[in-house]
Amino acid sequence: MRGRIGSGFSPDPRRYHLHLAADCPRSLRVTTTLRLLGLADCVGTTVLGDPDSHAALRAAYEAAGHHYDGTLTVPALCDTWSGRVVSNHTPDILDDLAVGLAGRPDLAPPAPAALAEAVRTLLDDTAPLAGWSAALALLEQRLARSPYALGDRPTVTDVDLWVALRHHPAPAGAGQSVRSYLGRLRAHPAFRSGE
Repeated sequence: MRGRIGSGFSPDPRRYHLHLAADCPRSLRVTTTLRLLGLADCVGTTVLGDPDSHAALRAAYEAAGHHYDGTLTVPALCDTWSGRVVSNHTPDILDDLAVGLAGRPDLAPPAPAALAEAVRTLLDDTAPLAGWSAALALLEQRLARSPYALGDRPTVTDVDLWVALRHHPAPAGAGQSVRSYLGRLRAHPAFRSGE
């Protein structure tokens, strides 16, 4: 489902609710971005875990598509006014949070092509070890010059890197700059809450 805030769904505070899963990397990306944007008080969240949370998500999917019988996927951005799922497409949800609700397109500045490719490699659990090592080397060089991947403040690139690296306190081949970077992210309130 790929509705968008701004196309039939006005960007009103407290209108939207996110359904998430505790061990889902996409949900972690959405949660961290939500906190980084300062929207935690404007958008409600439910972490699936009990039957009531699953029933609420099922009702939102059924409101979006009559007799919906597909898989219930998360993250799911729901409209509390209509009770239906707006989107379950993570990139659209992230864009809608940053631009549609927070008015912060600067959270997603364009990344240099080499860094974008490195991030994709680190996010791909099927990437060969050589690709992982090369991506870490590139990240090490960038982080030796700036505290975050794209400069002086965290962006969605840092959120993606956090999701890729968070289970590896000192990933094999990571230099001091990458280890320090992970420490900075762990200390940042938006990232710390995603632990």
